[in-house]
Amino acid sequence: MKSEPLTNTRMRAGVRSVHAGAKSVPASRFPIGSIISHTLLIIVSLVVLFPFIWMLDTALKPNGQVYQFPPTLLPQPVQFDNFVAVWTYLPFGHFILNSLFVAIIATTLVLITSSLAAYAFARLKFPGRDSIFFAYVGTLLVPQAVLVIPEFLIMRYLGWINTYQALIIPGAFTAFGTFLLRQFFKTIPLELEESALIDGATRLRILWSIILPLSRSALGVLGLFTFIAFWNNFLWPLIIINTEDVVTIPLGLQMFQGQHATEWSYMMAGATISVLPGIILVILLQRYLVAGITLTGIGGR
Repeated sequence: MKSEPLTNTRMRAGVRSVHAGAKSVPASRFPIGSIISHTLLIIVSLVVLFPFIWMLDTALKPNGQVYQFPPTLLPQPVQFDNFVAVWTYLPFGHFILNSLFVAIIATTLVLITSSLAAYAFARLKFPGRDSIFFAYVGTLLVPQAVLVIPEFLIMRYLGWINTYQALIIPGAFTAFGTFLLRQFFKTIPLELEESALIDGATRLRILWSIILPLSRSALGVLGLFTFIAFWNNFLWPLIIINTEDVVTIPLGLQMFQGQHATEWSYMMAGATISVLPGIILVILLQRYLVAGITLTGIGGR
């Protein structure tokens, strides 16, 4: 019996391997689960973006067209003059400067005070440290509306009614910032701090030269959240401010609402302008935002 040529044997073996590999290829390159998840993400994104789209659409309409029913999705005609009229209808530029000043100073103070408190709770050992920390964090459960009257009485006693100090100082100490930074500081190895102590560095020097440079992502997250919170704060400025000199953007937008009529187009144009700083900050700090949210949830020693 003749043996089969070697070349034919190899060819048949190759054909069998090709068929076997073809069977392992999935039948569909687009899994149903992936299609469903992406569709849901698109729908949720549209739902989230719809208020911003409607705000921009209203900002580009003539004020009389805002009340049309059924409402029109596209303005006819597109009126870019609303964005110019905002600056002349009210001192909107002054409102923006006030908000920038308050938000920047308050954010700086929050970063300083939260860093000092977080380092003390994360690294220093003193009697009752954990109990004090839990009590401090527990203040987050107290609604802001409950604190409004005591804070107002304190501001009146200090003579700070209708001042920048009243807008900044009450929010300069935050348990949220302390908790956030403490969780991050506890992930930093103790060996770095012990080496610095052996070399004669003080606690403040360690915090400034070692801890804070390693915590840029957490500081970026806290700074972003704090800036946006002060930029959008409405309740406290509404209570403590009574003249246009210190009015911030949320109160300035309310001024477009008169007793008998509301300039909705101007209000939406001003609101569109007011969200730009937050969007710019999120874009600039996106890398720190993602890293900070990821790392601050990890417990340390």
